[in-house]
Amino acid sequence: SPYRPSSRRFPDPVHLRVESVPEYGHASDRAALDELRRRAAELSDGVLNKGALIDRDAVWELKRQALTLLAAVPLTPGRRAEYCDFLARQGPALEDHALWCALAEVHGSDWHSWPAGLRDPRSRETARARGELLDRVDFHCRLAWLTDTQLADAQHAARDAGMAVGIVHDLAVGVHPGGADTWAQQDAFAHGMSVGAPPDAFNARGQDWGLPPWRPDALAASGYAPFRGLLRGILGRAGALRIDHVMGLFRLWWVPEGRPPTEGTYVSQDAEAMLAVLVLEAHRAGAVVVGEDLGTVEPGVREALTRRGVLGTSVLWFERDWAGTGRPLPPEEWREDCLATATTHDLPSTAARLTGDHVTLRHRLGLLTRPLDQERTEDGADTAEWLGLLSRLGLLPEGGGDEEAAVRAVHRFLLRTPARMTGVWLPDTVGDRRPQNLPGTWDEYPNWRLPIADAEGRPVTLEELAASPRLHRLMEVFRA
Repeated sequence: SPYRPSSRRFPDPVHLRVESVPEYGHASDRAALDELRRRAAELSDGVLNKGALIDRDAVWELKRQALTLLAAVPLTPGRRAEYCDFLARQGPALEDHALWCALAEVHGSDWHSWPAGLRDPRSRETARARGELLDRVDFHCRLAWLTDTQLADAQHAARDAGMAVGIVHDLAVGVHPGGADTWAQQDAFAHGMSVGAPPDAFNARGQDWGLPPWRPDALAASGYAPFRGLLRGILGRAGALRIDHVMGLFRLWWVPEGRPPTEGTYVSQDAEAMLAVLVLEAHRAGAVVVGEDLGTVEPGVREALTRRGVLGTSVLWFERDWAGTGRPLPPEEWREDCLATATTHDLPSTAARLTGDHVTLRHRLGLLTRPLDQERTEDGADTAEWLGLLSRLGLLPEGGGDEEAAVRAVHRFLLRTPARMTGVWLPDTVGDRRPQNLPGTWDEYPNWRLPIADAEGRPVTLEELAASPRLHRLMEVFRA
C-alpha cells in the first residue's frame, strides 16, 4: 500500500521507467533485457485482458533484474559527478535506507525477524554487514538517485507545459513497522503501538492502520530532525504536498498492539512546533500544502491550519449545514482555503456514489452495521438531495438519469465554490465504479491492486485514458 510504505523519505523505485535510464542504451546483455521486457508485457496483458490484479511484487522483480543489469554499465564522468553530488546531499539517511534494502534482500523485509545484531543499525554486526554488502548498498543508493532524477524530469516537464504547480506529492500518515524508516530511526517511533481512528460515522468499529507513531518526546528532543528531513526529501521535487490525515500533526489515535481500535486513546503532538517546521520547509521549497482534514477533527485544527496557509480538504458529500438544517451546503457557503473534491482515495468513486454501488459492495464484504435496505434508503435520499440541488442551480441541464452528466454536474458545482483548488479523482474521468481502497478491509478487497477501468469495468491503458471521450467531456467543464 502507498499508505504503508517502507520509507516516506525515499520514493519506491518500482515506479522507475527503466527504458528512460540513460545507461539502458549501453547495456551489453540485450537478450536478457529483451526477455525481461517480454515478461513485463505478459504481466500487462494479464491485467488488461485477463482480469488479473496488479502484482507489484512481480513488477518489481522484473525491474530489479533489469536495473541490476544497468548498474553494471559504467557511468560517464558527468553522470558519476551527479551521482556523487546526490550522495553528498542525502548523507547518512540514504546510506541507512540503502543498507536496509540490501539487508532485506538477504534476511527478509521485516527487520524484527533479522539476526539480533542486525536489528540495531549502529551495531558492530551491522557495520560489518555494510562492508560485506557494499555493492548492493551502492545499487540501492543508485536507485534512489535514478528515482529522484526521473521525478525532477517529470516536474520540469509539468512546469514547461504551463502547470503552475506541477507534481503534487502525497505524505502518508506513517510507515510500515518493519520497514526502512523504523529500522533507521528506532528511537523516534513508539514500538508496540499503532495509529488509527476512533469509531465514527464512516466506520463504527474504528480503524487500526498498522502504522507505528512517532514519539512526541523523541521528536522534540531531536529538534524535530526526522520531520524536517522527511519534508525536505519529499518537497524537493514537488510543487505541492498533500498530507494524509493532517490531524496527525496535532494528535493521533494510538492503539496498543493486539487490542481493538475501540480501546485506543488520543496522544497529542506539539502542534505549534510541527506546523512551524512544516510551513518553513514548504516556504523554502515554494510549495503549496493541502491537508486532509476529514473525519474526526478536534476544535481549532482547521483554524490553526488556515492561519498558516495550509489548505484543508472539502468533499462534496460531506459538506452540509450540520449546525442548522443539515441540507447540502450551497457552493457560495463553502470555505475558501481548501481543495474541493467529489471524493478521495478512501471513498467511493462519484459513479459508485450516484448509483449506490458502494453500499452493495460494503454489504457484500460485511462492513455494514445496519440492515441493507436501511442503508440503501438513506444513501438514495442523500444522493437525491444533492442531485436536486444541482438541478435547481442549473448545473444538470441534461436532467436526471444520466450518470455521466451527473458526474459533470458535480464538478461544475465544485467550480462554483470559492475553493482555491479543485481536485479530480482520476477514475471519475472514465466512470470507474470500484474504490481503489476500502477502509476496514485487509485481504477481503484488492486494495491498491485494481487498474483504472471504464464504466463497464474494462481496464484502460494510459493511451486510452488520455484519448477517452468521457474524460474530454469532463475536461470541457473546466475549460469553460
